[in-house]
Amino acid sequence: MTAAALPGTLTLGLAQGGVELRKFFRQREAVAFTFALPALLLALLGSIFGHSFADTGVTAAQVFAASMVGSGIVSTSFVSMGTAIVFDREDGTLKRLRGTPIPAGAYFLGKIVLVVVSSLAEVALLLVVGTLLLGLHLPTSPEKWLTFAWVFVLATTSCALLGIAASSAARSPNGATAVMNLLYVGFQFISGVFVTPITALPATMVYVASFFPLKWICQGFRSVFLPDSMAAYEMAGTWELGKVSLVLGAWVVAGLVLSRSTFRWTDNR
Repeated sequence: MTAAALPGTLTLGLAQGGVELRKFFRQREAVAFTFALPALLLALLGSIFGHSFADTGVTAAQVFAASMVGSGIVSTSFVSMGTAIVFDREDGTLKRLRGTPIPAGAYFLGKIVLVVVSSLAEVALLLVVGTLLLGLHLPTSPEKWLTFAWVFVLATTSCALLGIAASSAARSPNGATAVMNLLYVGFQFISGVFVTPITALPATMVYVASFFPLKWICQGFRSVFLPDSMAAYEMAGTWELGKVSLVLGAWVVAGLVLSRSTFRWTDNR
């Protein structure tokens, strides 16, 4: 008798995605931290912003809420992906997987399923908080939702790939958690998430942030959830959606190259 052939990578990857989702949602502390922290920051800091942009009728809290949608995706993709892989490497999951006939692509596809589901859940939670507490308005035109879709795809893909690459630099799970969150918080400040409008930041700081994805992710989502009159408060005076797509697309390619060249299955250096 011949051995039965293994299911394809897609089938195995989707099955692995179910495993990843069950494992993630059983970790109540991790779930609470991943989802609650951005929502809590949005509710608390959003209530502090009291000024508005008189010529647009938009409040600073609404601008902050739109930016936090992008920031929340970075939490559920870059931070979560990077730390999860380090934990899998530390407890031997990756080493055991490497010794099985299951293709490596199935493991990463499972992680992508987790990132997509958790990112969509994070966005939904932030939009609920933003609309109910801060007066954020959901877009009504198909064009805005199309922009939301491609910014979401490029954001989650680029940040997830960069999380895979960053996981190889961490020596321990505790170190990974600290480094990932330090980078996350730092980029939030220099990318204009906590300061509205972004033009209030020093130009040099924004120039540095422009080399990284978060600034462009938040700008893309601001173009979705804010009226076009708010484009005047961006650094270039426009939404620059073409540049948003180019920069995020470039980081998808860079993330793919970095993750393929640096990923480690074991702790051996």
